[in-house]
Amino acid sequence: MKVQVLETTLIRPSTAPFTHDHTLPLSHLDNDHSLIVTFRYLRAYVNSDTTGRDPFQVISSAISAALHHYYPLAGSLRRSSNGRYELFCELDQSLPLVSASVDCTLESVNHLDDPDMNSAEQLVPDPSPEDTLVNPCTLQLTVFKCGGFTLGAAIHNALCDGLGATQFFCMAADIARGVDKVKYQPVWDRSTLLGPRNPPKVEAPVPEFLSLEKGAYIWRAKVKASKIPGEETVKFSYLMNIRKVVKPALPAGYWGNGCVAMYAKVSAKDLIEQPLWKTAELVKKSKSNASDEYVRSFIDLQELHYEDGITAGKGVSGFTDWRHLGHSAVDFGWGGPMTMLPLSTNFLGSMEPCFFLPYASSNTGKNKGFKVLVSSRESAIADFREEMEKFSRKEFSKL
Repeated sequence: MKVQVLETTLIRPSTAPFTHDHTLPLSHLDNDHSLIVTFRYLRAYVNSDTTGRDPFQVISSAISAALHHYYPLAGSLRRSSNGRYELFCELDQSLPLVSASVDCTLESVNHLDDPDMNSAEQLVPDPSPEDTLVNPCTLQLTVFKCGGFTLGAAIHNALCDGLGATQFFCMAADIARGVDKVKYQPVWDRSTLLGPRNPPKVEAPVPEFLSLEKGAYIWRAKVKASKIPGEETVKFSYLMNIRKVVKPALPAGYWGNGCVAMYAKVSAKDLIEQPLWKTAELVKKSKSNASDEYVRSFIDLQELHYEDGITAGKGVSGFTDWRHLGHSAVDFGWGGPMTMLPLSTNFLGSMEPCFFLPYASSNTGKNKGFKVLVSSRESAIADFREEMEKFSRKEFSKL
């Protein structure tokens, strides 16, 4: 698969959303050190349209219209005097949209369902750390020989989480289909809704650093295959959606980071040797800590110790569930995406993240359950595959 980049177009809001340059503050969750990364992913679309509509024309126009409401996506990130990121918005700001073509059909690469990752990398922008501050959202539209296409995105996590980004793409998709009614009015008020208390106070037990049984099994399989020393502490990290946990609940249109990191930890030896139900209970217990006080304490901890850098330390396995982010609703007029594929390898302090994904729509009815996309060091692949074969034979239920 050979991708040819044709041009980069700067997409501006269809109508000016403001009249003077200004700065927008980010929340303490947006500034979480573990989220200062760019998340990259793509959606693949089949094009059976006989009307001759041009995907680039349709989508670029829809993105432009949606940017009137979500104009911060075209801003730039910079450090404020307190060291935290803020968003600078200026009158002539824009969002880069790369146009590209590829020399094969989507069907020939199985609609990018379990693709060669080196090939998939060509379909998503990969800005440098410096470039992603100037353009925290960069898109790439790649058209295949069959007319199908992919929409790749590279978005700085300080701007929004997966739900927030999907909210933007859903609005653009609705506009492309001619839907007049806006589902959510975007809400930015981040520093007020998720700012620290005065004075900050940490009263909930914030850690220092799905299907529970399935997640627990995969965690154990990764640690076992990686041959981590038994005395080393390993951590299961995941994001908890707190939009309805905080009091009052966040507005429906809030599109900033609305999750906090949760952790379960245990020694590598105990993880490998203890019954699986016990590990699942460990993860479940960490989940039960989520409360309004926990979120407020997490934010206040960020306020008190931001300069020190709050991280989970070593031995982190990051897990994230992308099955319920609303990706199927991102329909620009050709139907929802056939496949959705994340390409990020840095998540919650883990360089070997694990994604729970829905099956490609071409496999609807053929497969039950979900896919698991795991990044792992090469030396651990063979042993990890062996552990996952036990998983597929449902031997995990006996452990």
